[in-house]
Amino acid sequence: MSIIQAIILAIVEGLTEFLPISSTGHMVLTSAILGIENDKFTKLFEVCIQLGAILAVVALYWKKFFDFSKWQFYVKLLLAVIPALILGKLFNDLIDEHLGNPAFIATVLLVGGILLLFVDNWFKRPFINDEKDIDNILAIKIGMYQCLAIIFPGFSRSAATIIGGMQQRLTRSLAAEFSFFLAVPTMAAATGYKLLKFVKEEGSITGEQIKLLGVGNVVAFLVAILAIKFFISILNKYGFRYFGIYRIVVGLVILGLLATGHNLSVL
Repeated sequence: MSIIQAIILAIVEGLTEFLPISSTGHMVLTSAILGIENDKFTKLFEVCIQLGAILAVVALYWKKFFDFSKWQFYVKLLLAVIPALILGKLFNDLIDEHLGNPAFIATVLLVGGILLLFVDNWFKRPFINDEKDIDNILAIKIGMYQCLAIIFPGFSRSAATIIGGMQQRLTRSLAAEFSFFLAVPTMAAATGYKLLKFVKEEGSITGEQIKLLGVGNVVAFLVAILAIKFFISILNKYGFRYFGIYRIVVGLVILGLLATGHNLSVL
């Protein structure tokens, strides 16, 4: 992986992490288009730079995120992330297998896009509009929705948790905000696990790899700050419909390319 390829992947990650269109799916497919070898470092890179994008949440919402007087907030995040940690550990090999299958990712993008066309009509009467009204049980339920994105790469962690929040009668804006916060411990844990696993299997991490990870995280962080502000305004104004249409188009294009013999086997 070159530095230019790393920057392109980081831009894709920053733009898509908080949109309900699957950042993982877009990065994997971008890697295929760029001809990046699907080796262990590439898989590590695609996970680790998600943490850089997630830290944009901490920067934008730092007053709330570091309000230690409201310790219940951290308990909710901890409880909500547990289902994903357990499932991610149990099905790590299966997840990696799905990430190497462009047809699977394209299909999940397509099906998820169809679902997003109808989400706004399903949950029309939210009554929870403040984070303090999310109790521990509710947080766990929302966290369980996050597991959909783990089992089905391409579904979108953001889409899964926001839909989960709306199903539990959170307003769209609060569901999106809680999804952002939940991403912080989730991706911190995923990054730590992938790094430890990589070092254990490879013996070490090189200086060049550290540089690529550093550049990738910084670029993803900066791009994600802009993407968060864009997403909240679009979500409040238009809902999920246009994101659904986008996912359907992308999914159909990928399936069409595969059906006509285009080579995405580098995945």
